[in-house]
Amino acid sequence: MKKGHYQSEQLDEGSPLKKFREELDISQEEFARIIGVSSKSVSNWERGVTPATLGISQIKALDRLLRSKGKSISELPDSFGPSKPTGSLSPGE
Repeated sequence: MKKGHYQSEQLDEGSPLKKFREELDISQEEFARIIGVSSKSVSNWERGVTPATLGISQIKALDRLLRSKGKSISELPDSFGPSKPTGSLSPGE
């Protein structure tokens, strides 16, 4: 499988964070502003470029956001990045 094909497949699947954020009906920019990070950070988390790291104040802001939408932290996905493909090919192959 070519590298470009793998990447486009991965992006088509979407990430658990993106799906969850869309359920909340908020943009990356709004989500980032509310929890106190850059929209680039949120984009990187959703694409699996960097792992999500949140401080206590960001976790509290996220908790307030979720509660305002009738959700809880326990409903968050275990991983914010895209799911890993199940095949044996690595991203560079």
